[in-house]
Amino acid sequence: MKITELRQLTDAASCSLLVIKVGSALLVGPNGRARREWLGALAGEIAELRGRDQRIIVVSSGAIALGAALLGLEKGGRASLADAQASAAVGQIALAGLWSDKLAGRGVTAAQMLVTLDDLEDRRRYLNAAATLNRLLDAGAVPIVNENDSVATQEIRFGDNDRLAARVAQAAGAQGVLLLSDVDGLYDRDPADPEAVLQPRIEDIDKRVHAMAQGGPGRSGMGSGGMESKIQAAEIATRAGIALGIVNGTHSGPIGRAMNVATEGGRGTIFLPGKSSNVHSETARKAWLGGKLTLAGSVRIDRGCADALKGGASLLAAGIVAVEGDFQRGDAIAINGPEGTSLAHGLAEYDAKKIRKIRGKKTEDHAEILGHAPRAAVVHRDHMVLL
Repeated sequence: MKITELRQLTDAASCSLLVIKVGSALLVGPNGRARREWLGALAGEIAELRGRDQRIIVVSSGAIALGAALLGLEKGGRASLADAQASAAVGQIALAGLWSDKLAGRGVTAAQMLVTLDDLEDRRRYLNAAATLNRLLDAGAVPIVNENDSVATQEIRFGDNDRLAARVAQAAGAQGVLLLSDVDGLYDRDPADPEAVLQPRIEDIDKRVHAMAQGGPGRSGMGSGGMESKIQAAEIATRAGIALGIVNGTHSGPIGRAMNVATEGGRGTIFLPGKSSNVHSETARKAWLGGKLTLAGSVRIDRGCADALKGGASLLAAGIVAVEGDFQRGDAIAINGPEGTSLAHGLAEYDAKKIRKIRGKKTEDHAEILGHAPRAAVVHRDHMVLL
């Protein structure tokens, strides 16, 4: 059953596997202490959803905030990378204990899973993570996933758990993601503006939608994400055919409140796979490729080539006008249009050095230039996903 409205995210018939993301500002109070009563109510909602045959994965922030309070570090543990890593090392123990205790009180087994960006960007490790998640779900556990901030660096990390939640949903084969926020959803302007209007449904994430999200991180200053990171998460999810919802998580029992049928389908914003998504009808490999956050390089193509790609063609060297990076054959690269906008991700059939030699050249000239028989394309359509 296709998801068309927010409240279907908590309906097992429409969404058999749901990923719920919980941010630091919701789980940890300003004093650095866990909001145990709030978490207990959420744990009860999770147990209720599981009782209705819906499988649940939780992506939970909070380790740095909890650890910083225990260590007495300034700025919530974010004064430096070293402070953040130390805080995470201490806080992750506390965070796992909280989830384990609250879910156990509802008869649910919690499992801890820490991941890094590389775990979900490298294809083999991505498949390993997917296998672990599905085995835990099959065994009846609720995986509690967090970025491994004790070893992640500023250069090699997700940076926020919104995008992590979308990638975890891809890996696990979820139908929906629910981001608990400190606002009701996406507004057409600053939510503090009395004229702001909540956007209940988004079917195409375009420049207008990104403009709505501008405004910086959440009000608490405790987390690392903001509305823009949630839009980026929605792009990752919807490209893989996964619906993503944003609801207000500040209330007790936030899921039930947001999904209440009396509010005409729920109060929040749902992003649906639409014009900006075609990966859901493709392979799991393309879903992984479309959601990649780290790319080895890029090529820029001309207008005619861009139109050909949109029509289902492979990328040929004749349409390439520029090459950036020092990537190798098999690396994931971005394919950018004439204006620099990213049009697709794909796996390169040549390394960057060879593409520079043959860019703008016809296929029949490649053998003479390279000294060997050319490949069918620079990026074959079977190894490319349009964005």
